[in-house]
Amino acid sequence: MSAITLQQARDIIAASLAEGAKRGLKPLGILVLDAGGHLIAYERQDGASIGRFAVAMGKASGALQIGVSSRKIGEMAAERPTFVSSLAPLLPHGAVPAAGGVIVVDDKGSVLGAVGISGDTSDNDEICAIAGIAAAGLLVQS
Repeated sequence: MSAITLQQARDIIAASLAEGAKRGLKPLGILVLDAGGHLIAYERQDGASIGRFAVAMGKASGALQIGVSSRKIGEMAAERPTFVSSLAPLLPHGAVPAAGGVIVVDDKGSVLGAVGISGDTSDNDEICAIAGIAAAGLLVQS
């Protein structure tokens, strides 16, 4: 497999939304990017603020561009704040240093794309992303 299909992106979004509903989370914005950082699909729940797209994009796109999850970028920010703060103007969609941006890989570890979620706590956003990826039969970069 070399790419996330539109149907897989829709499955990721549906399963992520189901996980959020199961947990009683705030309204989410969820997007799926291909390996080149191009948008495959996005959905924003009723009541989610307009800024959810930009934050989800910053999480997913930043993860792809740096090569690690947005959670790890957040950890890097604590260790190297000057480096991480310099990313925003350098990367087309910035890099949000908080959990919720997860890299999707195939069974060989090749990057297929990324999922970004924003709406609840960053930890909950990430939980939903991982659940959505698993439900679509794809893997999360370790």
